[in-house]
Amino acid sequence: MSLSPAFLDEVRARTTLSVLVGRTVKLQRAGREHRACCPFHNEKSPSFYVNDDKGFYHCFGCGAHGDAIRWLTEHQGLPFIDAVKDLAQAAGLDMPAPDRRAAEKAERAKSLHDVMAAAAKWFEDQLWGLGGEEARALLEKRGVRADTARAFGLGFAPDSRGQLRKALAEFGDAMLIECGLLIQVDGKEPYDRFRGRLMIPIRDPRGRVIAFGGRIIGAGEPKYLNSPETPLFDKGRTLYNLDRAGAAARKAGRVIAVEGYMDVIALAQAGFGEAVAPLGTALTEAQLERLWRMVDVPILCFDGDSAGQKAGIRAAERALPMLGPGRSLSFVTLPAGQDPDDLVRTSGAGAMEALLAAPEPLVERLWRHAAEEPTNTPEERAGLRARLAEQADRIADPNVRSEYHADFKRRFFETFAARKAPPPRIQQGPRGRNAGRGWQPPEAPPGDTARAVGTGGIDRVLAKAVLAGLIRHPAEIARHMEILGSLRLADIALARAFEAVIDLAIEDQALDSSRLVSVLARSGFDQVAGDLLRADSLPFSFTHAGADPDRAATDLDEAIAVMVTLPRVEAALTDATSAMSAGWSEEAWSRQQTLLQEQQRLKARLETLAHADEDGAAVARSAGH
Repeated sequence: MSLSPAFLDEVRARTTLSVLVGRTVKLQRAGREHRACCPFHNEKSPSFYVNDDKGFYHCFGCGAHGDAIRWLTEHQGLPFIDAVKDLAQAAGLDMPAPDRRAAEKAERAKSLHDVMAAAAKWFEDQLWGLGGEEARALLEKRGVRADTARAFGLGFAPDSRGQLRKALAEFGDAMLIECGLLIQVDGKEPYDRFRGRLMIPIRDPRGRVIAFGGRIIGAGEPKYLNSPETPLFDKGRTLYNLDRAGAAARKAGRVIAVEGYMDVIALAQAGFGEAVAPLGTALTEAQLERLWRMVDVPILCFDGDSAGQKAGIRAAERALPMLGPGRSLSFVTLPAGQDPDDLVRTSGAGAMEALLAAPEPLVERLWRHAAEEPTNTPEERAGLRARLAEQADRIADPNVRSEYHADFKRRFFETFAARKAPPPRIQQGPRGRNAGRGWQPPEAPPGDTARAVGTGGIDRVLAKAVLAGLIRHPAEIARHMEILGSLRLADIALARAFEAVIDLAIEDQALDSSRLVSVLARSGFDQVAGDLLRADSLPFSFTHAGADPDRAATDLDEAIAVMVTLPRVEAALTDATSAMSAGWSEEAWSRQQTLLQEQQRLKARLETLAHADEDGAAVARSAGH
């Protein structure tokens, strides 16, 4: 359907925005405007204003802004076309005519909505009538108050094969079958699908009943029975309570996905109106997209049993290809054997709020699940790394994918390096080395070689030197495992060589240089290892075969610290300089100068390391002759 700008302007012009907003928000007159506490965020004093003359609302607190159509899409959660239809109908305007086939389909859907509305009303009447005593007893046992049951439109289907069919006879069997209310078996009379069940209406975002979930009252299977898919109901694209949860989620700044209807109802009764649930299946991609339209990081709160935790992992893995910057999932793990309904009934809303206040990030849930497998042997640890890499590779967004690879790698190295890392070395001896402090190089003007390292090409030259130092001194690898495992180098060959060296050190803490070179050669890094062992031309003590071991280890500490810190400082300096260009302020200038001084200090440390080695390198070479 094509909607012209002129038609949309007419819809807006005929809508009194304060009346529309005032249906759900208590407005106060303020001169020519109306004001209220903002419905999009929590606040104590009003900063939300509605201006009828200009036809827009605006919050000076959170920046929410829009017209009548946006109000229905953002606050009420309606699709754009549905919002326009509602406003046009209220304004007495006819929607532009669609093509004949679309019009027939819309008319058919309208008739089916009428059938479902009539069925929902009939089920509700049965719950509160004489025959609904057993269903009301079940609600009382589950702690569901009468006002909550009425708010959710709960009902009761008598244990009869034909009462609903008879009550809705005016619509005819064909429509009742199409809506999933009757079951048609060849050669037999149609009969009621739902019998002897507590009935839970399932609504679309506009609040129209499109399906039902039925919970058995007594003993029997299945415990829950849902409507089949119909022209109105697509199970994989629908979330239970979406119509009610939209506004609550915007106000709370979160949405909670739970497993079942009764969890949603119990949470709403306890004050958590932002809860929704899939309909008896694992969360689908379409349902995840629905959640992300509400908030950037939905909270998945599944049952504490094994099935609930497996459902959470399935949702996590299904979400991976769809992640984006800022768009993720988080998880709440309930006490073993409990669901949200149990928790709020036995421990109160405070216990639930405490869990929701500290959800587990997606990356942590994936890591924890992958690491549950045995990791006692090299093969098992290699399997863990492969599983983690496979999960990260499924992420479509390149930036998020890179971050997951780095995060998984960091967790791996922290976990397994910590098992084998030797205690920190206590440094003692001459030339300014004191217990607990690194070697302090003498202050002197840097030579030509040091200047070359301190200006262009620091990353590659320094990374190559550090890698050569690690091959010369393999015992040092474990001391720097955490930092080295999180490095991200632009040079792919160097990055792969770093990873291979670290992997070997994790598996065998007793590596010496010759064994390390031998294993690297068998792994396809023979040229890299050979080149780095012949790295005496590099201007650092730790790259030379004849260097003093204590001094080489201390200098290597210093070089790694500079290699890790300098890129971060330079990135922050770039940001600070951009901020200065956008608008000068004393604070921005001070930050830029501080970062500039830190950059110069780090480069000076690097230059001093190289300069200090000029004499040391000559001594080492002389000793070798």
